[in-house]
Amino acid sequence: HVQLVESGGGSVQAGGSLRLSCTAPRYVVGNYCMAWFRQAQGKERAGVATIDIDGLTNYVDSVKGRFTISQDNRKNILYLQMNSLKPEDTDVYYCAATYVASAGHCYPRFAADFRYWGQGTQVTVS
Repeated sequence: HVQLVESGGGSVQAGGSLRLSCTAPRYVVGNYCMAWFRQAQGKERAGVATIDIDGLTNYVDSVKGRFTISQDNRKNILYLQMNSLKPEDTDVYYCAATYVASAGHCYPRFAADFRYWGQGTQVTVS
């Protein structure tokens, strides 16, 4: 079982910044496809960004240029730096991970592609 623990959510004014963190087991960060998803109440969980095992990142169009996904392999932490936040970014944000045998199969498209999930952290932008 892979335990993922998010932190860093909170409330911020539009235009502000937040950094989310996701602590994962040592063998996960850098070796699994990792992602951030978000979900509003009553809506499906939607992909935000992924980082592949070769370090390649992918973003959905709505966050490109504003959000940055990164990982610290030494600390076993996945990050999501969120800048220029907008009210429509208000959601519960989830860290996710799934094993991939090779790079090139890590995209923020479908929640069903990811096996392991954190408990979520609320981000509110007003």
